[in-house]
Amino acid sequence: MHYAIRHLTRFRYSAPVTESMMEIRMQPRSDAGQRCVSFRLQTVPRALVSSHRDHNGNIVHHFDIPPRHTQITVTAEAVVEVSAPPAPDAATGWDALGVGLPLDVLDALVPSHYARPTPLLATLTGAVWPVRPATPLQALRGLNHAMARHFAYAPQSTHVDSPIDDALRSGRGVCQDFAHIFIAAARSIGIPCRYVSGYLFHRLEDHDRSAADATHAWAEAWLPGVGWHGFDPTNDIEAGVRHIRVAVGRDYADVPPTRGVFRGGADETLDVVVRVQPTDVPVTPEPAEAVAPPWLEPVVAADDLAALQQQQQQQ
Repeated sequence: MHYAIRHLTRFRYSAPVTESMMEIRMQPRSDAGQRCVSFRLQTVPRALVSSHRDHNGNIVHHFDIPPRHTQITVTAEAVVEVSAPPAPDAATGWDALGVGLPLDVLDALVPSHYARPTPLLATLTGAVWPVRPATPLQALRGLNHAMARHFAYAPQSTHVDSPIDDALRSGRGVCQDFAHIFIAAARSIGIPCRYVSGYLFHRLEDHDRSAADATHAWAEAWLPGVGWHGFDPTNDIEAGVRHIRVAVGRDYADVPPTRGVFRGGADETLDVVVRVQPTDVPVTPEPAEAVAPPWLEPVVAADDLAALQQQQQQQ
């Protein structure tokens, strides 16, 4: 399955600012049944964009804009090919889980900033697993189902830096909260688990709870014989051909789509529009690290502009 993705981000400042420096994690990964066929990143004001790979293998683009400015627009466009993941072996037991784990997998067993054990988490896991399930896969599927049943998807009910206890206490949250709870719960019973940021292609017949015009988050657990296998507790499904992986890490702190600083005393407002559409049109790959020529500025499409204006009216 091929998808065309357009991810538009606009930062608006209440007064002129200078010396903006920004990191961007928007280029889809090429691994584990997924291939980034082409990718282009453009900025307004124009900036020289460079890139590197972080310790998790994610591609990070970065740029700076020294002159005075009152807004920054970042447009990322990609074409991605996604294949169906292999089916995990439901019979594989707990003993196989601890045999010869790579270092990056061991890192996914350690509590992290947003995914750490708490008394409220222990209450949840005790209810989900009153006795240890027969296999790791059974445990993970049970957790996935339980979270979808007992937690309501409620946009703006938490913040980007909310601890998992906020969602555990209220029973409400967004995909980021559900991914963090899933990860912390899986780690608490010895299953390596990590955070995935990316996109989900929405179809009406699937009745997804997550927002169609935003980025998405889910979890990946390490299963013997398969490797990393995705679970989407927001939508009570396992990751498949509709899930497009951009970045992986211990939790959200490792993989924010944008991270930056600027000089000035202005307030910042963020608007985001995401479009994910299937495509059957052959695409000639561009160099993965290519930056648009300095004379080429991204044009905000009419539907993107309308969505941004609607976001502003709802703030």
